[in-house]
Amino acid sequence: MSRKITFLTLFLWLMTVTFPVFAQQKSDTIYTFRFVPQKDMFYVPWNGNDTELALLLECIESNKATILDGKLPLLVDGYCNSLGSEAENLATAKIRANRVKSELITRAEIKEENFITRNHATEGDFVTVRLTIPVKETAATDAEAEARRKAEAERLAAEKRAEQERLAEEQRKAEEARPNILTDTPSETKITNDYHLSLRANLLRWATLTPDLGLEWRICPSWGIAVSGSWTSWTWSDKDRRYALWEVAPEVRYYMGEKKAWYLGAMFKAGQFNYKLSETGKQGDLMGGGITAGYQLRLNKALDLDFNLGLGYLNADYEKYEVIDGVRVRRGNETKDWWGPINAGVTLVWKIK
Repeated sequence: MSRKITFLTLFLWLMTVTFPVFAQQKSDTIYTFRFVPQKDMFYVPWNGNDTELALLLECIESNKATILDGKLPLLVDGYCNSLGSEAENLATAKIRANRVKSELITRAEIKEENFITRNHATEGDFVTVRLTIPVKETAATDAEAEARRKAEAERLAAEKRAEQERLAEEQRKAEEARPNILTDTPSETKITNDYHLSLRANLLRWATLTPDLGLEWRICPSWGIAVSGSWTSWTWSDKDRRYALWEVAPEVRYYMGEKKAWYLGAMFKAGQFNYKLSETGKQGDLMGGGITAGYQLRLNKALDLDFNLGLGYLNADYEKYEVIDGVRVRRGNETKDWWGPINAGVTLVWKIK
């Protein structure tokens, strides 16, 4: 009876001593290396990676012969979930796993065939290295590894949520502050080309009783295409005097400077005219073109004032006539060429889109 009691006591003592050793051996078979979200570089001194690497290298050294024989492979799992798509996450997880393996191959002098690698687009931003052990001892180790992996995933998810909340709060504050920065005064420094289509009216032409309208399409902040047209028809002194005209003038502009207010352009002009302001009238065609320059002064959010001048060449081919007893009598043809100002304007610009 005393022998049975002695044997039972010895058995219980061995269990209390041996079980913690096994538990510790199992817990030391999982090693986690953390990575910066969206990055694939392996920073050894960062976030406890150096301590984890030292423990792993010590474990590899104590089992090196078994590892090199292929009996104890190192299971490497790469994780990434901080990028936009599954393909990007898997690619980054693969790079991370390879960087950890390269570090172990260099420091522990083991080979690529000693690893079994898997990559995942879930959980978080880390790489785990696990040494497989006999089946009887893996149950506790796998449970501990799963618990550690879930805890790490929860921690990283919480950090990600906190970062997203911080960015959302910063964006909200920036949107609230924006109306205090943008003003509608002519002296503001913000580029004022936040439109694509504008309606134009040359006030100088309207002052000479020549209605003038145009459109401008801003292709981009620096380039615009404008076209304007004028038409008028006046008679007086019992139709003995006449002032009639129509013109079309397309133009390409290049805007310069920080505010995109100054510009240079190229204009083409074509039209017809009929003037009889004295005894002899002139009726014919005109055509030409040249270089334009101008400046747009902002009045408010919707209106600008455009000061412009064009220099170039005009050709006028016309016939002269007189009116005798209400009948137009032709007095010959003439052609004239003109070099100099071909266009001038103080134009009101209304940004409609």
